[in-house]
Order: sequence, then structure tokens, then C-alpha cells
Amino acid sequence: MKNIIALVIVLFLVALTVLLWLGKESLGEEELTSLGVILAIVGFAVFILIRRIKSWKAGEPQEDELSKKVMLRTSSLSYYISLYFWVFLLWLKDRVAFDQEQLIGTGILGMAVIFALSWIFFHLRGVPND
Repeated sequence: MKNIIALVIVLFLVALTVLLWLGKESLGEEELTSLGVILAIVGFAVFILIRRIKSWKAGEPQEDELSKKVMLRTSSLSYYISLYFWVFLLWLKDRVAFDQEQLIGTGILGMAVIFALSWIFFHLRGVPND
């Protein structure tokens, strides 16, 4: 139940921040791309929230051995890939003019997308026994 409440609070804060951000006069192409990525990540979080609420109502445990193992593999793979993603962004910064804010924002959004894709990969593929 604690995980569900924490996820709802985080989703509320993200939605509030995005609404404040949309209050600007004009949105450029980069902002619209970032908004699309943020909405995809929020959609992923809502999907996880719905699954957790359903399992909580069914009386199932929130985290079992398999979900912990999937999360461990997901976090380790996404961390490893994110390191190379940051190296790529730093390499790209030398060739293309980037603001520091754009670079950091792109890096953080990229890390979230990498984590979501890693979770989907291990959720669909499964985790082998070691």
C-alpha cells in the first residue's frame, strides 16, 4: 500500500509540474518532443499503478521474488545502458550546440525511457535462473 501511495504522489507532482510548464506562451519543437516523452513515461507509471492496485485488491503480495528479480535486472541493465547514453550525449554536445539545461533534461528523460524499455524487455522475456 505504501508503494501505491508514493506512486500516486509522484504522478500528481509530475502532472502538476507539466501543467505549470504548459502555462508558457509558446512551446517549441523541443518542448513538444519532451512533452511526448514525459506523457509516455507517465502512461507507463499509470500502467504500473493500475497493476499494483489490482494485485492489492486481489490480496496478492506487492513484491514477490520474481518481481524483485525483474526489478534488479532492470535497474542494472538500465544503469549500464544509461552510462553509455550519457557518454553519447557528451560526445554529441561537442558536435552540436546544446544548452546545459537541454543536455541534462534530455539525459534524465533518456534514462527514464531506458528504464521503462528495460522493464518491458525483462517483463516480456522473463528472467533466467542464475
